[in-house]
Amino acid sequence: MAELGKYLLIIGIVIAATGACLLFFKNGIPFLGKLPGDIIIQRKNFTFYFPVVTSILISILLSLIFYFLGRK
Repeated sequence: MAELGKYLLIIGIVIAATGACLLFFKNGIPFLGKLPGDIIIQRKNFTFYFPVVTSILISILLSLIFYFLGRK
């Protein structure tokens, strides 16, 4: 039961830190979604946006976080 409490506390801290970052950067985190390699196609009345590199970066970051949390 103590393990569950520790994980819930860590998840809560991560959520609070994310919320603080979103409040600090009112228009979002400046570099996310605007990295080289993100696909943006704009036409007259259509916009297609696919953040390829941003998705890969977030995936690597989350994989590292869960890897280090799983080692404990």
